[in-house]
Amino acid sequence: MPDIKIIPVLTIDGPSGSGKGTISRKVADALGWHLLDSGALYRAVGFAAGMEGLDLSDAEAVTRCAQTTRIGFRDPKDGSETRVIVNGLDATDDIRTETCGAAASAIAAIPSVRAALFEKQHSFRKAPGLVADGRDMGTVIFPDARFKVFLTASADERARRRYKQLKEKGLGVTLAALLREIQARDVRDAERPVAPLKPATDATLIDSTGTPIDAVVTMVLALVRSPRRADP
Repeated sequence: MPDIKIIPVLTIDGPSGSGKGTISRKVADALGWHLLDSGALYRAVGFAAGMEGLDLSDAEAVTRCAQTTRIGFRDPKDGSETRVIVNGLDATDDIRTETCGAAASAIAAIPSVRAALFEKQHSFRKAPGLVADGRDMGTVIFPDARFKVFLTASADERARRRYKQLKEKGLGVTLAALLREIQARDVRDAERPVAPLKPATDATLIDSTGTPIDAVVTMVLALVRSPRRADP
């Protein structure tokens, strides 16, 4: 059986709203690699927990939910956004709300939930390669990844991006509320005792504040395609 660790992995970690999702999709498409949106897994569990009316502080109940929730991804033939299927329901739009994001952040601090999703995340590592988007991809899930990026942006810019994204979906939000939620989540993610948000020591830091998406994609692709960095 071939050693799975020879399959290259690019991890893209960073705070909420830093552009990880968009950048990761574009980079994965350009490379022809698989994509892991780890945040969607936690949001999916948060969505399922909400559907069951669970108390998110009940670690045992939420862990059971993480173990039993069926999560799948469906790529539309028209090239539009990947659909996230939770227990047979298309929850793509539901899991992108700020409420579901806060739930994901809360349950991600529960060690047994993280353990329940660990193997599922590793199952995405398939040839020819994987782009893994999250908060602890380079530090905890794929510490052996050949390429690591920590993507960030100012809180104000991240709030503006989320505001534009949610308004385009027809959701009623305010910029001030989004900024408060993003700042609160930054603190919660950075201070949680399990897998806190921080750059891997060997990650390349990219601040995307004021930088066009395509320019960031170019920087990340250059990192992966560099002959020096591409050597095992």
